[in-house]
Amino acid sequence: MTSLVQHITIDCSDAYKLAVFWAGVLDSAVSDDDEPGDPEALVETPRAALLFVTVPEPKRAKNRVHLDLRPDDRSRDAEVERLLALGATLVADHRKPNGRGWATMADPEGNEFCVECSAAERAALSGTRMPVTADDVARAVHLAVDVLKESPADNWQVPAGSLEWSCWETVEHLSDDLFAYAVQLGPRKPPTDTEVPYRWAAEREGGPANSIFADPAAGSAGLLQTLEASGALLTAMVRTTPADVRSHHVFGLSDAEGFAAMGIVETLVHTHDVAEGLSLSWAPPADLCDRVLARLFPGAPDDEDRWAVLLWSTGRADLPGRDRVSSWKWHGAPL
Repeated sequence: MTSLVQHITIDCSDAYKLAVFWAGVLDSAVSDDDEPGDPEALVETPRAALLFVTVPEPKRAKNRVHLDLRPDDRSRDAEVERLLALGATLVADHRKPNGRGWATMADPEGNEFCVECSAAERAALSGTRMPVTADDVARAVHLAVDVLKESPADNWQVPAGSLEWSCWETVEHLSDDLFAYAVQLGPRKPPTDTEVPYRWAAEREGGPANSIFADPAAGSAGLLQTLEASGALLTAMVRTTPADVRSHHVFGLSDAEGFAAMGIVETLVHTHDVAEGLSLSWAPPADLCDRVLARLFPGAPDDEDRWAVLLWSTGRADLPGRDRVSSWKWHGAPL
């Protein structure tokens, strides 16, 4: 057995006050169990938990351990400005004219930390593609659920776009896809020649063969809950699976990033199908489409609208000057 890091603990003069600052930095919250004046305060995020502990002595020297921050959806420089507004200070500026480098900052009690380039900035600087991440899976599923839950339709049995399945069946199929990709990464030695042997079966002739079915009595809200839960399973597996792990897919061996991208494509295009059936508007973010296209469809056109290209790549739309795609598959193997 090995040890796991439970918390990163930071000594300070006012645990709750400093925890509030770091909760703002990490877009999180101070634990409900903590209050102003408490000797300890906890801030939890999906990737780390920070525990702030009040101690009597002041900070006297440079930290021997510090945090490196990488902004998620903004540039390094925009993140520096945001943190300055929250109460941080700039200690040393190591940013370079060519866009590389970092900024060393300090929190309100003088604890140093660094702000590095975002993943998008790193990709642009190195000329490489942006990776598909667990956060991308969560984002895609949350966007889909938020759109579909706004449907005023009582009847989810109408066809989903051009599919022969109903909207209800298509969401069940999507939940099942996300579940199936998650479990392929679950065993200590993932299978390389077959699916993990759950039983898949259709509830009607011509319907999707699933392991996951929603209870009709729970209505559309329950159906979307199964979708969000399956998405959370895949998110967790992608986040925790080592990069060198490979597992079976019908299109060939793939890694955690590949399964993440597959889950996102399934989510985006099947939400498109269901949105058509329920007369909803659906257009996912271009950056999300671009990342999964680069991972799974490396030969896709790069001079068109990214959502339109993804729909074309999966046989759901036309692109001017190009033949309609009638048969397709993605490139799941690691690039």
